[in-house]
Amino acid sequence: MKTYWAPIASKFGNFAAWVDEEGRLLRFNLRDTGAAQIDPAAERNEAKLAEVQKQVAEYDAGVRREFAFERKAEGPALHQQVWEALMEIPFGETTSYGAIAKKLGLDNGARDVGVASAENPIALIVPCHRVIGSDGTLTGYGGGLPMKRALLEHEARVCGRKLDLFA
Repeated sequence: MKTYWAPIASKFGNFAAWVDEEGRLLRFNLRDTGAAQIDPAAERNEAKLAEVQKQVAEYDAGVRREFAFERKAEGPALHQQVWEALMEIPFGETTSYGAIAKKLGLDNGARDVGVASAENPIALIVPCHRVIGSDGTLTGYGGGLPMKRALLEHEARVCGRKLDLFA
């Protein structure tokens, strides 16, 4: 299967994304550093990633609240369940790792949710930035805590309110 990648410009940083021949989103990295080496067989092709760039620009501008990509992320079944649960967190809102674990029926599964979130290959699009600690603190994020805060502040601003980590 042929894959394509391209850098994705954003006001939040320089990202990189990968799609397959059918345009399904395979990966979205919060940094473009070293992107060409992540999948050496992937062809750099901005045209194939034009829709990804367009939707990220719309998100940046505050006119897009949900991404409309067919996703094809690979990972264990539990991670897939967590990533689907992340997709249900509304734009501009946050939840905790424990709340997601409870929703999925995982007793004491907050750590499992954290691991799955950390291994989310489609960051931003699968909004792991909307997951915070149960005490309202910002916790780990692949793009760094300043980016996590900036994304949450952006979404709150688009919703017309100040950032409230307990929203």
